[in-house]
Amino acid sequence: MPRSLVVVAAGVSEPSSTRLLADQLADATRAAVSARGEAVDVTVIEVRELARDLATVMTTGVPTPALSAAKDAIATADGLIAVSPVFTASYSGLFKMFFDALDPEALTGVPVLVAATAGTARHSLVLDHALRPLFSYLRAQILPTGVFAATEDFGSSELGARVSRAGAELAGALVQSDGAVAGFGGPSDLGAPRRSGKALDLGPVTDFADLLRGHTGD
Repeated sequence: MPRSLVVVAAGVSEPSSTRLLADQLADATRAAVSARGEAVDVTVIEVRELARDLATVMTTGVPTPALSAAKDAIATADGLIAVSPVFTASYSGLFKMFFDALDPEALTGVPVLVAATAGTARHSLVLDHALRPLFSYLRAQILPTGVFAATEDFGSSELGARVSRAGAELAGALVQSDGAVAGFGGPSDLGAPRRSGKALDLGPVTDFADLLRGHTGD
């Protein structure tokens, strides 16, 4: 069964460097998942297209059909790529509104790849100072590699390498989200807490004293 990947791109222009980076990350993740012999379905959410819907839900508390569809996609996602442009040294207000509109438990345990774009490299710390704290609060599983791209970074080998690395990390989280250990296969419940709340059953455990009984120490 294909994994489900949702890409949230909060760019406000058309074309958008934020969407460009989001697509590169999605492509890298898809390629890395395919290399593991699996498949992934990608859904892209352009937040700017939901601007009025977000204003409506913030002022009335009633989600529109378009916003409900986006929330449903997030709720069933196995992984998330979240990319925001940098406005005033942080993520955009529209980006924040989107995640404010989600159900509080929507991202619990979900692998999230964070990324951001800006006109200058001076904003590169936004990943650690803004995006990571946001998704940590939402109890997401934030991947080690985040991707920041200033305008001059696009087309560079350095950005390409980081995109590939981040995509490989997300692919690893997606493929192992069912609890299978890479290279061995087989189901387990390691990924169950996010979807079903089931505890991991390790089977019978042998007492340590029994394991050592008869051991001479040699």
